[in-house]
Order: sequence, then C-alpha cells, then structure tokens
Amino acid sequence: MTQEVVRNYLEINSLKDLKEGDKPSDKYTLGLIDPLNFQLNKFFYKSIGKNHKWVDRLTWTEDKWIKYVSTKHVQSYVFKFKDDLVGFFELIYHPEKNETEIAYFGILEEYQNKKLGSYLLSEAIKRSFQNNTNRVWVHTCSLDHKNALNNYISRGMKIFKTEIINI
Repeated sequence: MTQEVVRNYLEINSLKDLKEGDKPSDKYTLGLIDPLNFQLNKFFYKSIGKNHKWVDRLTWTEDKWIKYVSTKHVQSYVFKFKDDLVGFFELIYHPEKNETEIAYFGILEEYQNKKLGSYLLSEAIKRSFQNNTNRVWVHTCSLDHKNALNNYISRGMKIFKTEIINI
C-alpha cells in the first residue's frame, strides 16, 4: 500500500530574518557532540524517527555511521535537560554552494509539546550561519511532527519547493 506524502523544502538566507524562539531555563544545555559519538546520532535517529518513518539509515553499518559523523562537513548537536537527553540536530555544510543543510532535527517524545522546538531550531539556524553561509535549508514532510512545518515558518524560513511523493 502506498501513502501520499507532502514534502516541503524551506530556506532562510540571512540571520537577520531569524525569529528566535524563547530560551528555556538554564537547566537546558546545547552542545556539539565532541568527541564524536555515532551512537548518539543513531539513538536520536531511531528514537525520534520511529514515529515519522525515518528509515533510510536503519540499514547502516557501524562503519557507515562512523564515517558519516566523522565527515568534516557534518556537525551534530545534542540538547539536554540537566543530564537527560532531549533532542538533537545534524548540520551538513556544503562549501561548494556556501550553504548549510539541517539534515536531521528532532526532540524526544517525552519532551515534545513544551515549546522547546522553537528554541532548538533557532539555535540550529544560528549555528548554520556560523560558517558565513548564504543559505540554510531543510526539508520536512507530512510524516514529521504536526508542528514541524509551522515551527520552520515561524522561525523565518520560507518554502521554496513542494512536492508530492508516494512511499
């Protein structure tokens, strides 16, 4: 059985267009995953993705995960509440195009609907512009969290392409 999915591509071309989400309490921290730890990326991918049909990386070997997170143009960030994991995002820098892709972004289910996504996305966008990129982009689809598209738009991102895919 096939399912029709709407995929939207969004972009923001200047940090000045960012409409920041509110910072949660100081008990929340955000940091670059350093040293690299593919297990954290894999954990978030599986845990968040299970509700949104993220399937392309489920067959990855450990070697493929390690190679991916070790790529010089990939940066992964982890969001925590005290010592508890909350969410993450992965940025891929494309120097040949002078742009950054927010490749994966999400919050664990137990922390969803607490207005944390607006802050986390704001931080993802700010960090994306740190390499003097001219454009930050992401894609989201109708399988993602019900607030995903609104969050991207509320932060100042604009849809530049929409497509219908069948899965």
